[in-house]
Amino acid sequence: MTTQEKYLALQEYLKSLGSVAVAYSSGVDSTLLLKVAKETLGVDNVLAVTASSGSFPLRERDESIAFCEAEGIEQVVFAEDELAVEGFVHNQADRCYHCKHSLFEDIMDIAKEHGKSFVVEGSNMDDNGDYRPGLIAIAELGVKSPLRHVGLYKDEIRELSRELGLPTWKKPAFACLASRVPYGQTITSEKLDRIGAAEQKLVDLGFGNMRVRDHNDGEIARIELDPKELPRIYEPQIAEEVDTYFKGLGYTFVAVELRGYHTGSMNRTIPKEEWDRETAAQAKVAGGADK
Repeated sequence: MTTQEKYLALQEYLKSLGSVAVAYSSGVDSTLLLKVAKETLGVDNVLAVTASSGSFPLRERDESIAFCEAEGIEQVVFAEDELAVEGFVHNQADRCYHCKHSLFEDIMDIAKEHGKSFVVEGSNMDDNGDYRPGLIAIAELGVKSPLRHVGLYKDEIRELSRELGLPTWKKPAFACLASRVPYGQTITSEKLDRIGAAEQKLVDLGFGNMRVRDHNDGEIARIELDPKELPRIYEPQIAEEVDTYFKGLGYTFVAVELRGYHTGSMNRTIPKEEWDRETAAQAKVAGGADK
């Protein structure tokens, strides 16, 4: 199907759901999903649900609020304490499964309270095949994934977002701050705050797609940037500013990944047998989630 055909299929699929609560993070994918849901179902049949937690910066929450206010969409912002979720703090390879399961249980409760028939979320076709155990939790709970259901890829989502005039069409990709901590190293609120502050500094300096990986319990900050932006980080003034700021956060060493930003780079440490087992389960369970 062409991108436009997928867009029409998305509208038809949403119509079949009747009313929805959209898990809304203010990212590229969930913003498109929320916008299309509103235009297709009408504002009274759509609810945006946003989790506020230590794993997501305040700027993302504030952007979600601003968008919903501009669009006249009802929004529920609720506090989510991932550190209290069993399996999260110890940060094993299945951390995302436990976190997503708890998160979407809460969102489903909110959807029910507000009379919405289904919970929908914004994963897309590019999420298939990567190590994403959270998709298994989503499928097990019966949460719908409309963008994947109609076969939309990230580039197509950005294209549609641009055509619809959405401010997120060229917004850098973002993910939970816990994904910056190597598996097996304990996640704490202090780590999440440190990572969030470090990444906000890079945002303030104008860097786009980036990550700050927190290694050895805060001893090393490993910066990943879009390869096109790597030369900027080495400009003397910027390098000194970043180094000083990061060390003020408590990092002893500040390093730059020579090959640049790569989504899911922490997954390189997962043993092949674990990767194969989990991705096979993901394909089996998530593949039929919206049938």
